Amino acid sequence: MRIGFVVNDVKSEEGKYTTSRLGHAAVNRGHEVWVMGVGDLGYDVQETIIANATSVPKTKYSTPESYTSDLQGKKAVRKRITVDDLDVLMLRNVPSDDAITRSWAATVATEFARVAMRHGVIVLSDPDGLTRAASKMYFQLFPEEVRPRTLITRDRDEIKEFLRVEKKIVIKPLQGSGGASVFLVRESDIPNLNQMIDAVSRDGFVMAQEYLPAAEEGDLRLFVMNGRPLVVGKKYAAFRRVRSGGDMRSNIHAGGTKAAAVVDQTVLRIAEIVRPKLVQDGMFLVGLDVVGDKLMEINIFSPGGLGSAQQFEKVNFSTHVIAAIERKVQYVEYYGHNFGNAELCTL
Repeated sequence: MRIGFVVNDVKSEEGKYTTSRLGHAAVNRGHEVWVMGVGDLGYDVQETIIANATSVPKTKYSTPESYTSDLQGKKAVRKRITVDDLDVLMLRNVPSDDAITRSWAATVATEFARVAMRHGVIVLSDPDGLTRAASKMYFQLFPEEVRPRTLITRDRDEIKEFLRVEKKIVIKPLQGSGGASVFLVRESDIPNLNQMIDAVSRDGFVMAQEYLPAAEEGDLRLFVMNGRPLVVGKKYAAFRRVRSGGDMRSNIHAGGTKAAAVVDQTVLRIAEIVRPKLVQDGMFLVGLDVVGDKLMEINIFSPGGLGSAQQFEKVNFSTHVIAAIERKVQYVEYYGHNFGNAELCTL
């Protein structure tokens, strides 16, 4: 199998990242693996998608860290490849990371991937589905049953009224990730609310959500693959993120800590409710962030944390993800292109 991974920038990848773990697993399973940044893609005069891609010189690596070190080192194999000749192209870039400093890069991956898909490459997840999920507005397309009450606006008065009704809310940018510009707001904060709104709205709309008391205990990240929870035996690819001190954010790089997760019937019920929409949109590997009995966020682009799940469950989930991709390539060998890309993403 020839597989390519699109990331924001090859140089910024780290061995602990989920993408590096997937690349490491694919190489160790005997596959040809290429990694390319968004800016490495192109469209040539032969009407094919090309890329200045990077691979590793060895066929076996003991750890994702050693794999990543070679990928970024002097011995790395750098080559202009034809993306259309790959069996699979996995989009692992985060558009919101580029939205401010490299606005041109925010939509490039899905645009180029859509052309490659037309030429027979399996693209994970489906580019059309990813385009629909480009902002947190996508979250509102899921049933009210599983999400907190939400207001999306740039009107300060509407946000203040929402706060008066809810008493306690969370405000954050409609675009963005990683806990940036996220505020917990109480009624007593109304005198300072304008400043908070300005900080959140400088790059777009404000998303205001009811505060969920269960957030005091952090959240649970559950990986969903092919529309269903990723589980090996009875062990789920999941972990908890626990708040640190007085910081309401449980994101790991926002100060949170990790812990083992218990995937109970409440979590599985949420996963089942969102499954039809994820399948419809061709979402291959997704991270569900659950607080209590509500879904706080759906991580469509490059969900991270497979290594954390492996740490607590003692299962190399990355290997099982690559095995699932191998099956998709086999389906194409058996059936040709009788299935659309979105269907292949969740088969």
